[in-house]
Amino acid sequence: MAKNVLITGGTGFIGKYLTDVLTANGFSVSVLSRENRKNTDAVTYYKWDLTRNYMDENAILNADYIIHLAGEGIVEKRWTEKRKKVILESRTQPIELIHSILEKHNKSLDAFVSASAVGIYGAVTSQNICTEETQPANDFLGLTCQQWENSADTIGALGIRTVKIRTGIVFGKGEGFLKKVAPGFKAGFGSILGTGKQYLPWIHIEDLSQIYLKSIIDAEMHGAYNAAVTDNTTNSGFSRILANLYGYNLWLPRVPEFILKIVLGKMSEAVLKGQRVSSEKIEKTGFEFQYNDIEIALSSCLK
Repeated sequence: MAKNVLITGGTGFIGKYLTDVLTANGFSVSVLSRENRKNTDAVTYYKWDLTRNYMDENAILNADYIIHLAGEGIVEKRWTEKRKKVILESRTQPIELIHSILEKHNKSLDAFVSASAVGIYGAVTSQNICTEETQPANDFLGLTCQQWENSADTIGALGIRTVKIRTGIVFGKGEGFLKKVAPGFKAGFGSILGTGKQYLPWIHIEDLSQIYLKSIIDAEMHGAYNAAVTDNTTNSGFSRILANLYGYNLWLPRVPEFILKIVLGKMSEAVLKGQRVSSEKIEKTGFEFQYNDIEIALSSCLK
């Protein structure tokens, strides 16, 4: 009988792609959804409602593995205090529910895998290359990721192998980051943001999905792993390459930092700052990136 993987956030960009990868590799997949959905041959749906602190316990009891992807978008809305609370609790509350159900039924798992983000290293631009041993930052992104990972560690405290995937900007066809920025570039209005010197840690959706698959099947994996290509891509470099792929050279002036700060408020930190990260730890597990050249990665997403 196929092992079951339960995905929170399974109806999102990464979740849908990962579902296909998991089913193609012989796993059965379950997904938690706020809406009533009909089961398919590939996916079993269970109901949850965080506003009522509710989760169908059968989803947990039938799972061999859980992958936690759920969380409100970081750059969807301005970072008001209320929005910051929503961003954090949308990541930690599901884990608290999962923990309570596991503990209530004395249920174990083969592994619990939680998304995290390279934002744990902070909204800073520097020449440092951040490894998993780098101290987390004390800004909003850093503190959010710390609490996210601390919540995941409560599952680990139950004796369950726990993995945390610190993800960079995800490139995919018509989805995610490119869904937001590509239309402007396609129309000929691409531009560099701020100084353009901020690093852009990135990963292709195919590689990210394979990292999640490996975290399930590789019993030696535990703890935090950076999921981003180690290179020197900056916002300036990314912008020039994307414009070139659409057949033109950048012609608009840079968008000044003060404009972005006025428009986005504190959220501007997420686009005006960025650090390099090391992928050495995940590569030492034997993982190989299929896409480690940003031009090839972007080209594959625009076809």
